[in-house]
Amino acid sequence: MDNNSSSLADVLERVLDKGVVIVGEIAVSVVDVELLTLRLRLFVASAQTAREMGMDWWSDNPYFTPHAGQPAELRHRTEELRQRNTELLERVSDLEKALEERR
Repeated sequence: MDNNSSSLADVLERVLDKGVVIVGEIAVSVVDVELLTLRLRLFVASAQTAREMGMDWWSDNPYFTPHAGQPAELRHRTEELRQRNTELLERVSDLEKALEERR
């Protein structure tokens, strides 16, 4: 059992490291009349391997990366504002505690 699991782990590691392409075609025909054809290409690899091959469509997709559509300057400004907001909330909390202690 140990040998099988380690060989499966080796295969998975190799697939994610190198990548695998699976290509297929499905055709639906009735009386030699083709009604539907599906051509499939499936690429299985790690994100790092995909990036090295030039496939990083998820990095610009807002569904996967919320700030992908924003320019870098706007993302940086948003992060600055988020940090500043956190600092201000901490200061307000400290002031409220100091006010409570005076009462």
